[in-house]
Amino acid sequence: QVQLVESGGGLVQAGGSLRLSCAASGRTFSSYTAGWFRQAPGKEREFVAAINQSGGMAYYADSVKGRFTISRDNAKNTVYLQMNSLKPEDTAVYYCAADVSLRSLRVGSADYWGQGTQVTVSS
Repeated sequence: QVQLVESGGGLVQAGGSLRLSCAASGRTFSSYTAGWFRQAPGKEREFVAAINQSGGMAYYADSVKGRFTISRDNAKNTVYLQMNSLKPEDTAVYYCAADVSLRSLRVGSADYWGQGTQVTVSS
């Protein structure tokens, strides 16, 4: 079992930045790929970013490419999402996810999910 707890959400003005953190506990986190998803009101959950076990490979949705950066610190069992140049359309609940399979994670079929953290970007 892996438990995931997100933090770092909040209210920010357009153009601002936030850094989300996802702290993992349980089994060896370095064995898992990790990623971030988001869900805005009335919309389906969508993929934001993913990172492989070592942190050497990262993948992004086109909508956040160049603005968001995913990283991980396996010594701290933590995954981060640095969000810059935020836009009102980035407003959503952001969820951390983990799975041994990067393919499963990227399509939203991860085994483990956090409870989510709200990000609100005002115009």
